Amino acid sequence: MKPLAIALAALTLSGGVTTGAAEDPAALHKRLLTLDTHLDTPLHFGREGWRFDARHSPADDISQVDLGRMREGALDGGFFVIYTDQGPLSAQGYADALAFARTRSDLIDRTIAAYPKQIAPALTAADARRLDGEGKLFAFKSIENSYPLGEDLSLLAEFYAKGVRLAGPVHGKNNQFADSATDAPRWNGLSPLGRLWVAEMNRLGMVIDASHASDAAFDQMLELSKYPILLSHSSLRSAYDHPRNLDEDRLRKLAVKGGAMCISTIYLSEMNLTAERAELFGRYEQIGTLSPADQADLTRRWNALNTREKMWNADFEKVMAMLLRAIEVAGIDHVCVGADWDGGGGVDGIEDITALPKITARLKAAGYGDAEIEKIWSGNVLRILGRQKG
Repeated sequence: MKPLAIALAALTLSGGVTTGAAEDPAALHKRLLTLDTHLDTPLHFGREGWRFDARHSPADDISQVDLGRMREGALDGGFFVIYTDQGPLSAQGYADALAFARTRSDLIDRTIAAYPKQIAPALTAADARRLDGEGKLFAFKSIENSYPLGEDLSLLAEFYAKGVRLAGPVHGKNNQFADSATDAPRWNGLSPLGRLWVAEMNRLGMVIDASHASDAAFDQMLELSKYPILLSHSSLRSAYDHPRNLDEDRLRKLAVKGGAMCISTIYLSEMNLTAERAELFGRYEQIGTLSPADQADLTRRWNALNTREKMWNADFEKVMAMLLRAIEVAGIDHVCVGADWDGGGGVDGIEDITALPKITARLKAAGYGDAEIEKIWSGNVLRILGRQKG
């Protein structure tokens, strides 16, 4: 619990709700406003026979997020991702990617609109708070990999109009905007077009997402952006030395600029990408085109492989150790949660979003107050979203 001297301030920050030392952590988690900054769940929205309003389970379905489990795990909302795989840096490659991204954006809209009594779109921090107050879940949209924009930055305004409020320049390979953390340097950070991308993101009021960017690209985005930036789903390099992860010195610099890193569950070990797992991942990325029978077969094979060998040599304890270390390094105002659900995230002990109350319980046990925990779950992200100026 927070010291008595700041208890009243804590109540104000957490919405003025009276709490007691004996409150059950699960009840606390349900009461707090919670969000995740990176939900790859739109991958499932086009699946034949799959319903977002159902309550699936890891035993019978490969998804990790649905409306039923959002209620059970008390995940109030998050950023649903428009992810586009990297293709050739050519006019045709850009055109194909743009068509895909537009289609995926529309699919998110249709899916959310199908359940108006349960969930609604959010464009601002105020929307998220309002919808939560109305008892509804909320859905922001984000872009993972700006590759579909080609060389036409005016398309950012199109996606802003479609409701996108968070975007990253790059994914697993270098593109026209920036170097990826997992590719050999081409631009030594941002390209000239990437620097213009930062300026246009700032002009529109879209939050910059530095996850997947190289160290140099991160440094340059942090320097160039007029507003705080996020890492929507990243791990600490001190937890596991991988170029996809952020080092502690850069985390401190991110905090100084008012940004935040949302802790993921990926790359806390090397990914165990065997030939069989690579094949299954390839099918998973196309799951929207599979028949229900083929979807069931994919889930069966996926679970069988996980029984024989884990994808990540990590567990809930390792995730929490990293989260607590990130808070220690950056401060409570600069850490958030983006586990990479439905995009490769999840480890033993935190396999899907029904496990989220365990994070709140562990933070409470570590001595953090209710208002501090709510900052991690949503306050820091909504603060950053609210500081953008279009």
